[in-house]
Amino acid sequence: MPTSVPSDPQSSPEPGRSKFSSKLLRGGTEPDPRFTLANERTFLAWIRTSLALLAGGIAVEAFTSDLFIPEVRKTIAILLLVLAMVIGAGAFFRWLNVERAMRHKAPLPLPLIAPILAVGGAVVAAIFVVFVVLRPA
Repeated sequence: MPTSVPSDPQSSPEPGRSKFSSKLLRGGTEPDPRFTLANERTFLAWIRTSLALLAGGIAVEAFTSDLFIPEVRKTIAILLLVLAMVIGAGAFFRWLNVERAMRHKAPLPLPLIAPILAVGGAVVAAIFVVFVVLRPA
């Protein structure tokens, strides 16, 4: 009588999932769909924030040439664009880590992109404040 070798849960996809998504989620049990959908809404909120920063960076570069000297304009635009890129990428990893934590009934990870957004926004705001204070009336 042949013995069956248990399959590695990492190598075979879960029922209804592709091999790629099973590998990405790393096993565990399916969480309540409400929690998965809430995690997705949070991801989309981070993406909206990223898109707003992207639009802000483009707007600063395109429409403020008469307000700012080129160095200040370019610095603010680059900071906003880099912040948008970091928040957008961080949103995916945040979503994935929360999804994995829920599947494994582990504590949810801290949102590392929140302090990045806070510090980045504060730096951009500080540059604006300094420029406005130093700009002749």
